Amino acid sequence: MTEFDPATFANYGPKEFAKLVKSTPDAKIAEVMSGPMRGRVLGEVFGRMPTIFRPEKAGNTNAVIHWNIGGRPDGGTDSYEVVIADGTCTVNETPQHEPKLSLTMGPVEFLKIVSGAANPVMMFMTGKLKAKGDLGLAANIANLFDIPKA
Repeated sequence: MTEFDPATFANYGPKEFAKLVKSTPDAKIAEVMSGPMRGRVLGEVFGRMPTIFRPEKAGNTNAVIHWNIGGRPDGGTDSYEVVIADGTCTVNETPQHEPKLSLTMGPVEFLKIVSGAANPVMMFMTGKLKAKGDLGLAANIANLFDIPKA
């Protein structure tokens, strides 16, 4: 498992994916995420979020989070919406609600955050991750999901 190949991405469990992201050079991740397989990678990552959601950690959290991932081949941004409500997590490929928190980052930073291969607080402090809205919620996102450590 040394090649970051989106065609086989669905076969990787969360821990294997985390190891793969950690061992892949940023330039290779950027190359994949600026190519035709970008949508497949994003679809897999966001599709898994409800399965790694930890409702016991969410308590009474009700929030809409917009994830904006830049670096699309056409120069644009992909936006996904994660809705946490009543102990559940759902994902919309197109934002439909006003967000409580909006996160903006590049594709390499996104994959590193969701795989546990980067510290989101440090990314925020260095400007690689931008957060608008409820910063307390931003600081707590990692606790709401069972993110493997690479």
